[in-house]
Amino acid sequence: MLAAGLAIAFSPLGAAEPPHRDAPQRVSGPAKPDLSARKRRGAASYYARQFFGKTMANGAPMNPRGNNAASRTLPLGTVAKVTNVATGKSAIIKIEDRGPYIKGRIVDLSPATAHEIGITKRIGVAKVVVAPIAVPLPDGRVKRSGESPGHDETARLASNPHPKSNARNLIQRE
Repeated sequence: MLAAGLAIAFSPLGAAEPPHRDAPQRVSGPAKPDLSARKRRGAASYYARQFFGKTMANGAPMNPRGNNAASRTLPLGTVAKVTNVATGKSAIIKIEDRGPYIKGRIVDLSPATAHEIGITKRIGVAKVVVAPIAVPLPDGRVKRSGESPGHDETARLASNPHPKSNARNLIQRE
């Protein structure tokens, strides 16, 4: 008993337990921007409640009912179609934030968009395909892919864009 007490007393301060083997690995540092407009496969998760209303990378508050999303590699203002591989359901998103910072995840979705494509609290993470539709380039041009949003989705994108967002400009150029 005394030995156990001494071991605890003399253990280095701040010594952390090893991470749980199933814990997600965090990713840090800047990611290389992807301006290719190519489809990508990976895992999608959704914003936690603690981020609701917080300022996103584009300056707008995070709207849990919006079509906003976060990507580490797609430029801010990118409009893309995200499809849940398991359900086949898809939605149009606009990249307005940076993240996710968990290895293997390529996009964080608003809770409303996640629910729309079949990601629930019980599931949490799903395999998705993200297909960029319009990618803003550094010189101000917009690179388009072969896919474009439908009329209803275009109207949703145009509704109430943040002043710092170029979603309205992307839609008007179509």
